[in-house]
Amino acid sequence: MTELNGVAADLDLVKTLALANYGHFTSMRVDDQRVRGLSLHLERLMRDCRQVFDADLDPDRVRYLVRHALTDASGSVVVRVTVFDPALELGHLGADAEPHVLVTTRPVAHTPLPALRLQTAIYCRDMPDIKHVGLFGSLHRRRIAQRNGFDDVLFIDANSIISEAATSNIGFVDGDRIVWPQAACLPGVTMRLISQARNEHATIVPIHVSQLADVEAVFATNATTGIRPISVIDDFHWPDEHQILGILSKEYASLPAELV
Repeated sequence: MTELNGVAADLDLVKTLALANYGHFTSMRVDDQRVRGLSLHLERLMRDCRQVFDADLDPDRVRYLVRHALTDASGSVVVRVTVFDPALELGHLGADAEPHVLVTTRPVAHTPLPALRLQTAIYCRDMPDIKHVGLFGSLHRRRIAQRNGFDDVLFIDANSIISEAATSNIGFVDGDRIVWPQAACLPGVTMRLISQARNEHATIVPIHVSQLADVEAVFATNATTGIRPISVIDDFHWPDEHQILGILSKEYASLPAELV
C-alpha cells in the first residue's frame, strides 16, 4: 500500500523523493491496528517537520492517514510515514514548504531473527538526531560491511566511541543494567520505551570499542524488529542468546500499545 495524503500515490509527485531526497520519516510496527510508542513516533514527526521544513505537522491528520492506509490490513505490518514536499525543487529548497504525508506498508519480517554480526566504521550521520531520508552514507557503509562478511555496520567516531548501527540503536548488558552509548545518534522509539520501562536500571555513558571485552551481551533495537541480539562486533564475540535479552524481549512485548 502506498498512499500520498490519503489517496493512491501519484508517481509524478513521489519522484521528488528520488530527485531531491529531502524529507524525514518514521517506521513503526502495527499489530492489529496498535503501535507501541505511537505517541513517541508522532512527537518525532512533529519535531522533525519543524526542523526540516520550518512547518507544523498535525498529528491527528497523520493518525487518520495511517488508519486509512490500514483499512484492508490485518494482523501485523510495518508502516512507514514519510514527510516531504513534492513542490520543493532541488535548486530552490529554501522556498516555503507544504509537507505532504506518504504512507507505505510492508510485511513484518519473520521472527525470531538471527543474531547480528557487525563491523565498525568511522562515520556520523548528518543531523543524527533527525530521522531523515538522507541514508546514502549509512547504507554505503552497510554495503561495505556486508561485502566483508558481516550483517551490518556499527558507527564509531575517530576516537573509537560507539554511537549507533545503520538503522538501529545499540545497547549493552552490564549486570542488571542496560547501557546505551552517549554519542551523536538518533534516540529511537524502542530504545526510549525500554529505558522508560527499566527506569533506574538503564543509563547512558560513552562506550569505547575497547570496553566491548567486558560486555556481557549486546543487542540492537528498532521499532520494526524490537530487540535483536548481536553476536559479533569486529573480533569480539558473544553467545547468540542471553537470559537478560529474553527478559527484555518479554518486557517489550508486554508494553501497552496505542490504537492508531
